Amino acid sequence: MANILVVDDELGIRDLLFEILNDEGHNVELAENAAEARAARQRARPDLVLLDIWMPDTDGVTLLKEWSTAGLLSMPVIMMSGHATIDTAVDATRIGAFAFLEKPITLQKLLKAVEQGLARESARRAAASVVPTTSHFAATVTTTGDHGLLPLPTAALVVEAGPRANQTFDLDRPLRDARDGFEKAYFEFHLAMENGSMTRVAEKTGLERTHLYRKLKQLGVDLSRGRRSAV
Repeated sequence: MANILVVDDELGIRDLLFEILNDEGHNVELAENAAEARAARQRARPDLVLLDIWMPDTDGVTLLKEWSTAGLLSMPVIMMSGHATIDTAVDATRIGAFAFLEKPITLQKLLKAVEQGLARESARRAAASVVPTTSHFAATVTTTGDHGLLPLPTAALVVEAGPRANQTFDLDRPLRDARDGFEKAYFEFHLAMENGSMTRVAEKTGLERTHLYRKLKQLGVDLSRGRRSAV
C-alpha cells in the first residue's frame, strides 16, 4: 500500500483514478491544480504522483521543473495528457518524470506504470538506508523480500532492485570505470523493466535508438538477458 497523489483538473479523471487506485489498496489524495498539488506534496509526502500536463493555473511540466529545481522531486512522477506531443513527453522525462501516460489511460498501462514507479521508489529508499561499514561502504539492499540490509565484507555496493538483481558497484575502482559500471546496471535495469523494448528504453532514458544501441554495445550489455516479451 502506498500514498499516491493524483493531480488533474478534470473531476471525472480524478474520480476514476481514485477508484482504481483505492481498489488496489493505495491511499489516494486528489488535487485539481498546481497550488493544491504543492500543498499536498508538502503535507503528505507521496510515494508517487500522477500529474496531468495541461492545467489552468500552472501546467504539469512547469510544476515538475519547479520540484526538480527545488530538490523536491524525491518521488516518481508519472505524467498524463491527452494532447501532449512527443517533444513534451521527452522534455518531461529529461526533467525527471518517471513515465508518461497518454489519455485515455487504459487500466493495464496505469497499473503497470504505478507498479514500476513504486518499485523504483522502494529501491531508492532501500539504497538510501545503506550505512557504511568500518572501512568500506558496502551493503546489500533487496526490494523483493524481507531480508533487509546485509553487511558485506567487500568494498562494493550491491543493489538488488527490481527485475535486474545483484547490481554491483565496486567503489575501489577509478571514477571512469565505476561510472561505466553504474551506467551498465542502469541500462540493464531499464531493459528489464521494459521487457527488452529498445523503443521504450530509448524514450525512458532520453536517448535516440542509434545512440542507445552504441551505448549498450560500448558497455557490454547483454540484450538477451532478462528479455521476456520485447515489443
